[in-house]
Amino acid sequence: MKKLIKWLAALLLIPVAIIVVFLGYVTITDYKPPAQIALPLNEPMLPAKTVITQGDTLTATTFNIGYAGLDEGQDFFMDGGTRSRSSSKSKTDENILSMGGYLQDKQSDFYLLQEVDIKSSRSYKVNEVTILRDLLPQYGYVFALNYKVPWVPVPVFKPMGSVQSGLLTMSQYASRAHTRYDLPGKESWPVQQMELDRAFIESRYPVDNGKEFVLVNLHLSAFDEGGVIRKQQLEFLEAYIEQEVKQGNYLLLGGDWNHSLPGTDPQVFPAEQAWPEWLQPFPVSFGAENFNWGVDPNTPTVRTLDIAYEDGVNFLAVIDGFLASSNIEIIETRGEQLHFKNSDHNPVTISFRLLKFNF
Repeated sequence: MKKLIKWLAALLLIPVAIIVVFLGYVTITDYKPPAQIALPLNEPMLPAKTVITQGDTLTATTFNIGYAGLDEGQDFFMDGGTRSRSSSKSKTDENILSMGGYLQDKQSDFYLLQEVDIKSSRSYKVNEVTILRDLLPQYGYVFALNYKVPWVPVPVFKPMGSVQSGLLTMSQYASRAHTRYDLPGKESWPVQQMELDRAFIESRYPVDNGKEFVLVNLHLSAFDEGGVIRKQQLEFLEAYIEQEVKQGNYLLLGGDWNHSLPGTDPQVFPAEQAWPEWLQPFPVSFGAENFNWGVDPNTPTVRTLDIAYEDGVNFLAVIDGFLASSNIEIIETRGEQLHFKNSDHNPVTISFRLLKFNF
């Protein structure tokens, strides 16, 4: 009987020991980037445009590509579904090539991409940055990690696994500098050790009047309970915007805001599902005085992921778009209805020009 009890105790201790070792490992290896990181300039394979001219019409496209794994047939466990990975490597390849082809045809001056994997189990280790770089040789690019975890152990029976993913900014103009800014607000231990480290990429481009065009590629938090982390991130952005405005620069922020954006209403899109708990309206108190939103209220940019996509069933909203300083004239903002074929998001393109000022 004593031997049996010892064996049973040993069997019970094994999973406990595995959990303890795992938590120790992810804690020790936790990615902890500094507040700011100067990012390397990756020049285009073809000659880049040098200086932005005031008054010229420019275009920028933001697209959360969903790691080329959240196509129309997928759901996602964090949103109430069951899956955590692309359905196959071949499907990942198909999705990234299809979205890359869209970007080739679009020929925007700037691309702001989110959820771009470089070596993740969920996308079968496909390096999506390399594929997009090769498809768009006339674009310089900069990549910043915002999700680096050795192993995400959920869902239990098919875990997400290792993740290396981030933000990718691509441009036909030569830049002066790129910086990764770490966003405040973290989940508690040990959840944060398996969560994203939210950030944005700042890219600075010379303008012919001596000022700079500052382009921000961002991806804010979505699932934090009570919206505390999102509030901290928006306060950080407010302070950042105020600093750039004082310098007289042109500032355009674009990406996945993970809020229902001003000037849009999800209720205009036919859906059987109710408004999801994670989606909050963008706060009217956000302090970006005289800034203007570039959104398309008529084209949804995100769908719910608790089920695969079915037209007229999934809840839809506009959470992707742009925010422009008052010295930028927004000509048009248009969402592209791709019916979530290769990603759980649709892309948005803004046409704009830098107003002429002599400083």
